Amino acid sequence: MSNKENVDALQLGPRKKPRSTDPLVHHGRHFGRTIHALCNIQALINNGIVRMGERADEPEESFTSQERREHRVFLELLRCIPGLEERLMSTESEEEVHAIAVMLQKGASSARSDDTKSLKSAIIDWLTAPGEALIPPISRNVKINRGFNHEVTGALLCPAGVDWSDQEIKDKLRTGELSVAGDQWPIFLYNSYKYDENDPWKGLLQSSLLVKTFKHIFTSPSSVEREAKATRSGNARIHGMTSVTRASIAYAAVQARFALCSSNVFNRNDTTTDSERFYNSILELLEHPDETAEVDRLLAWWNRHVFPNYTPQSRPVSKNSVLAKIKAKREAAKRAALAAEGSTT
Repeated sequence: MSNKENVDALQLGPRKKPRSTDPLVHHGRHFGRTIHALCNIQALINNGIVRMGERADEPEESFTSQERREHRVFLELLRCIPGLEERLMSTESEEEVHAIAVMLQKGASSARSDDTKSLKSAIIDWLTAPGEALIPPISRNVKINRGFNHEVTGALLCPAGVDWSDQEIKDKLRTGELSVAGDQWPIFLYNSYKYDENDPWKGLLQSSLLVKTFKHIFTSPSSVEREAKATRSGNARIHGMTSVTRASIAYAAVQARFALCSSNVFNRNDTTTDSERFYNSILELLEHPDETAEVDRLLAWWNRHVFPNYTPQSRPVSKNSVLAKIKAKREAAKRAALAAEGSTT
């Protein structure tokens, strides 16, 4: 006879305690989605520590543009994780630094894997209007018939400026004779899937498919077809995200592109999908100082569509407000003082 106490099988057992996850994994998930998805976090941290330590006194000009960009990403990492800078700067243990990097990398990788898995099925529903059938149908679990092998996904993945209706081009894309590099952006990135070669910024990164992908990842799958409510615990809300980032748009783009393609395993070094080059080329445009005006307009557009409660940090002063009148009076007084000073000299 067993000594174990008899348990009533028709009653719920004791509630299991949730497994605790290192907070760094949690932060790593958000870092990968919103700051940089495909970086080597171990190298990022090691180089950042050296830059803030033994190379702290070196002038900014002594660093390459790539090193400066890398350091900006490192500083963003420190900013988004409370206490991380103090922890890194106070430890002399290489093992602890390595452990921190491993946890952050684990978070970034697991988030990317989770998003890839959920989008694989979800994106099928967005390829046609509600109620319309996809012909021929695409399996939700098998990707072999996606990419250039299917008329619909092929049209969406076709590089902007390339004519998908040209049968010769279509055949070459399907056989791989015509390869598509990561910086040859697909037409699905454009609003209404229309590209204007005379105005390549027009509609760029404003497609409904891209917005749905972003919402699926950041504000919750249920928010794709309707406005997200403040009570929903999507990834953005969990991490206190109230506006889009350049990297989050690039991340949504790379996830949508992979979901449409026929490759089964996401590999940053895969020369067929060329995902790393695709991601970095979008980031390069969005971070380029010469494109600031266009990018600011794009970010404002995204925030209106994704975060309905978003308010810009600085708003123009209303023309007839008290503040506007005070500012005008102040400026008038400054001008009068300058004029009086000029007349006495």
